[in-house]
Amino acid sequence: MAWLYLLFAGSLEVAATTVFRYIEGFSRLVPTVSFAVVCIASLYFLYRSLKSIPLGTAYAVWTGIGASGTAAIGIYAYGEAATFVRIALLIGLIGCIVGLRLVSSH
Repeated sequence: MAWLYLLFAGSLEVAATTVFRYIEGFSRLVPTVSFAVVCIASLYFLYRSLKSIPLGTAYAVWTGIGASGTAAIGIYAYGEAATFVRIALLIGLIGCIVGLRLVSSH
């Protein structure tokens, strides 16, 4: 269950960074409140995952999901560059996340 919490926490991190794009210096109420709620929820589920997953592993996976997911959203939804090298590095990052899961003893 802890890995599901961690996956959900990372997904919420992607949502938070996506909403962050729209807060305009914390001047827009709905995006700002949404950002805060999603960030708190992400941290909550990260915390829940720490009951069974070591801190270093959980944090690396959480940030990796956030980074790779946000980069993918940027490419897909916002027209950011999708070069071969960028895609290869994102695949490598995802591979590292999966590798951490596979070698985790918890």
